[in-house]
Amino acid sequence: MSEVTQAMVDKRVNVGLQNLWHPVLPSWGVGNDPVGIIRLSENIALWRDNKGSVHAIEDRCPHRGARVSLGWNLGERLACWYHGIQINGHGIVNEVPAVDNCAMLGKKLVKSYPVQEIHDAIFLYFGDESHPEPPDLNLPDELVGQDHSNFLCTAMWNCNYRYAIDNVMDPMHGAYLHAVSHSMAFGDKTAEMQIVKTDAGLIFEKVGQRDVNFDWVEIGETGALWMRLSIPYRKGAGPGGSFYIVGFATPVDEDHCQVFFWRTRKVDGWQKDVWRFMYRNRLERLHWDVLEQDRVVLQEMAPDARDNELLYEHDQGLASVRRILKQKAEDQLKAPVAAE
Repeated sequence: MSEVTQAMVDKRVNVGLQNLWHPVLPSWGVGNDPVGIIRLSENIALWRDNKGSVHAIEDRCPHRGARVSLGWNLGERLACWYHGIQINGHGIVNEVPAVDNCAMLGKKLVKSYPVQEIHDAIFLYFGDESHPEPPDLNLPDELVGQDHSNFLCTAMWNCNYRYAIDNVMDPMHGAYLHAVSHSMAFGDKTAEMQIVKTDAGLIFEKVGQRDVNFDWVEIGETGALWMRLSIPYRKGAGPGGSFYIVGFATPVDEDHCQVFFWRTRKVDGWQKDVWRFMYRNRLERLHWDVLEQDRVVLQEMAPDARDNELLYEHDQGLASVRRILKQKAEDQLKAPVAAE
């Protein structure tokens, strides 16, 4: 029986956890032409059929290995540019035009990915051999609730996705890195911190400083690994009360990630129109400024920065999440070993 080593666990965590839904592209990133991407270090081709539904398969033709994302969109199939072989959204070869009665016909020869499109983003399920069927995807009400209005902000960062998660799980950095931000200029620069366990994960928060600054963050797993936080806003920022962010950090490979942050407020009726107008005209640029501050700090960190840290009590949250991710990676690696 194979042994699961610490190096294998670290590799799995760095590449990305399986058996989860991950956002991989904004909806506007997939049009009529096939698109080739890398997520969780896997090459993937996506396209829309004639009804607008998104399909996703491994970006590899089973014939000679050409990228099918370079080929033609035939609706529910992609045709490889190299020799015209047609593969449908389930990874099954439907046609080999160059020869009759080819042995590939009717066989599932490339990996396919379950797809959901939710609030302007495309989610794919990355399952292992033991978990090919996806779980239910239950996302926070601040993202999917009917009485919330949101905007998706997404960007590619040149760092491992774990640095992005660490950053969100560190509420204290808001009082320093974002001290001049329109939304984070308040709150004490010293705080006592605590961890509160939830059914889905945990909350890491400043004690006694709720609704002042970036004071708490929650991480949860409900079919996907998401993060949620709130930022109190000045009255001049329009209707809707506190401003929520629901975020994801999707691994591209071990050195790159794509972050997805939905900015959302609880508004309805005419207030929704006011909020959406104000966001586009006054707030969106300021929020990009905050994200840019995070990006610059994280991308300039050394790749081995995590190996040379001296953590203190404000780092309990990110330390706990790191342990959770490693345990999940170890469990995923041990499952096929136990099956042997």
